[in-house]
Order: sequence, then structure tokens, then C-alpha cells
Amino acid sequence: MSENRKPTLSKKEQAARKQKIIRLVIVYTLLTFVALFIVTPFYWMILTSLKTAQQIDRIPPILFLKPGDWQLRNFALALQAAPYARFMMNTVIVAAISTFGTIITTVLAAFAFARINFKGRDFIFMILISSMMIPGEMFVITNFMTVNTLGWIRDQSFIDALAAMSFPFMTSIFYLFFLRQTFKQVPDELYLAAKVDGTSDFKYLLKVMIPIAKPTIITIIILNAMGTWNAYIWPNLVSPQNENYRLVSNGLRNAYRDLSGQVAYNEQMSAALIVTIPLLIVFLLLKKQIMRGVSRSGIKG
Repeated sequence: MSENRKPTLSKKEQAARKQKIIRLVIVYTLLTFVALFIVTPFYWMILTSLKTAQQIDRIPPILFLKPGDWQLRNFALALQAAPYARFMMNTVIVAAISTFGTIITTVLAAFAFARINFKGRDFIFMILISSMMIPGEMFVITNFMTVNTLGWIRDQSFIDALAAMSFPFMTSIFYLFFLRQTFKQVPDELYLAAKVDGTSDFKYLLKVMIPIAKPTIITIIILNAMGTWNAYIWPNLVSPQNENYRLVSNGLRNAYRDLSGQVAYNEQMSAALIVTIPLLIVFLLLKKQIMRGVSRSGIKG
């Protein structure tokens, strides 16, 4: 009668298993710390939005609130303290204009650098990619001088404000590189066959390249719209005269100060939470599209 015995591992296999367990423990420990580092500010924003002014000033700080202590009226007060609907409408309009312009310039430029052969193509593309190393703040002064020269700052109307906040950001080198990587994956034979059939470059772009790169283009639309939603420095710089022209990110910045300069942090955090929720919803609903676009572009991470 044979006994069922578990196979014994050699010392080498036991050592390998032990190293694997240690690596997993280290990796998950680091991931836990990173997750806490990311989640903690968000949790503090939610907690502050539910506190009273006295609870915010309490030392040591309150780290947890019972549901019965939640001050949900802070959200109503936050919406009353500023023309939130106006800021939202401005943000949506600017996001739509800048995103539409970004898609047009990015698609055309990516197709040119990926498929059309012209003199100096690779050198020009290298120069454009090199410009990504320059901090975006370096372009603020030149962009401001440009929109000021065009008259979009002086005696500013609503149309001027929209143009000043939208047009300087209708191009993106990163999105150009992002989409070019997807276009480069389309076989050259397909393009040559289309040319033999007499298909123009523009028709080939519309009928073949754009449908193939649809996930990447959708990803660019999502990321660009989210970037516009979060923009602060540039909109705050070019629309200082009229509060009705502000976006939601900078319009709510000074809306919660009283005459003495004190900030109602609970209302301010309530407004910040209201602004953040739409982004979270968009990301959760379109997460698969974003990941599919990243994988199609050939950028792994």
C-alpha cells in the first residue's frame, strides 16, 4: 500500500521560492506606500469638505468623522459662493475648442511624419521631440506676448478670452509622437496599394489611418479634455479682468475668502471635490479606451 507523499523540493528550489516571496513582499509593500501617498490627499480633501470651520482648526486634527457629523451643507454653500455653472460652461467650451484644434493638428502632423516622405522629415521630428524637454512654463511669456499682440488681452470680450485660452494649446508634441507611433504600425504596403489605386493622401488618411487609430485618437481627446479641465496658470493669466470669463479651476480659487482674507477651507474643498468628481467618472467610464489607445501606440508602461 503506497502512501501519498508530497514531492520534496531541492534546496535550490526552496531558495528560489523564498527569494520570490521576498520580492513579492517588497513590491507590494512599496505599492501600498505609493497608494497611501496618492490616496491620502484625496481623503483629506473629502474629510475637510465635511467639517465645520471649528473642526478644521482643531489640534490635533480630526482624522475621521462619523456620518452623523458630516456637514453636507458645505456643498450647497460652495455652489452659492461662486457662479459655478458659468465656470463649468466656460471650461466645457474651452475644452471643446482646444481639443478639436489639437485633434486636427495632431492627426495631420502625425500622418505627415509617419507616412509622407519629404526632405528633412526625421530631423524636423527630432527637433520637435527635443522641445518636449523644455518646461511648459518657458512658453508662457512668448504665448502671452502672442495673444496680447493679437489683441486678445486688451479690452477683452468673451470671444477674445476663449481664443486666448484655447488657441495656444491646439498643438501637442507628445500627442503628435503618441499618434505617430500608431500610424507607423500600419504596413507601408497598404499605403502603396492605395496610391496605385489612385487614392489621395487625404482620402487614405480618412478612410484607413483614422479608423485604425481610433482608440489612440479617443485617448488623446480624453487626456486633452482632462488637461484643459485642470489648467490653472494660463487661464488665470489671460483672463484676469472679468470673473465671468474664468474656468472652473481658477474661478473657484478666490471665491471662498471673506472680507478679512480668511479662507473657508471646508467650502473650498467641497468645490474642489465637485470639480474632481466629473474627472473620476470620465476616467472610470473610459479607462478601457485609454488603455487600448496606449497599447495600440506601442508605448508600454
